[in-house]
Amino acid sequence: MKFVSYRSGTEARLAILDGDSVIDLNRLVPEVPSDARKALQSGIDLRAAARRAIEVASAADRQPLAGITLAPAVPEPGKTVCLGLNYYDHAAESGREKPVYPWFFLRSTTSLLAHGEAAERPRVSEKLDYEAELAVVIGKRGRHITKEEALDYVFGYAAFNDISVRDYQKRTPQWTIGKNFDRTGAFGPVLVTADELPPGGAGLRIQSRLNGTVMQDANTRDMIWDVAETIALLSECVTLEAGDVIAMGTPAGVGQSRVPPVWMKDGDTIEVEIEGVGLLVNTIRDEVQEKAQS
Repeated sequence: MKFVSYRSGTEARLAILDGDSVIDLNRLVPEVPSDARKALQSGIDLRAAARRAIEVASAADRQPLAGITLAPAVPEPGKTVCLGLNYYDHAAESGREKPVYPWFFLRSTTSLLAHGEAAERPRVSEKLDYEAELAVVIGKRGRHITKEEALDYVFGYAAFNDISVRDYQKRTPQWTIGKNFDRTGAFGPVLVTADELPPGGAGLRIQSRLNGTVMQDANTRDMIWDVAETIALLSECVTLEAGDVIAMGTPAGVGQSRVPPVWMKDGDTIEVEIEGVGLLVNTIRDEVQEKAQS
């Protein structure tokens, strides 16, 4: 089953994708909160609620997917945890050995953007890079989760582009600042429930394409830490909650490791495609300097 979040005025609402149409879940099943994170935290069986909504939806309850404005798959996660250097080939191209422990960092909500929105190249840097990633969306609260039970905590998966401002990333041993510029974390377009994919999202082809040219082409089986192990390691330290997101790292082929380096620029189109998960597309635009108020 596939879910989307879409914008209705100032609100982001959860909907089901049924073919080429979108059905607002809360309007047909009012006990389901309209917000994706709150819906996940409600404890309601969202797949059962979605099936119910599809069964009763009339033509008037359906909107064409092409006619809506999407929001990030989970518009306001409680936390977005990202992994660095989680593919063997990417660690090698970055000049590093396999890490002995995952390189975790966090993303802020203000850095996220939806499929179809323009990612922003900041006016303070030209070193804007792409990173195709598989995102995991947590479906229930847990701490000290074992690896054996970890996948029971996964609600679903989405495509993610961990767009990075490389010179700012390298200004400090902590990567956070280069990973949190506004409108640089693309997330969506759909949230695919875990039952639609292989366990742990393993064995899926993952690609990025810049202006139609393939830049990254790998498989999620090549992760150093898989989804189950990552959840177990994270939950040793923090409580994972429904609506939290984990971005699982990127394979080789990023722009900074190419000779010469490839940086995204105004007008570029960057695509992230993951087998069975979806195609995430964003254009790049230069940040517009706002005029000072007189």
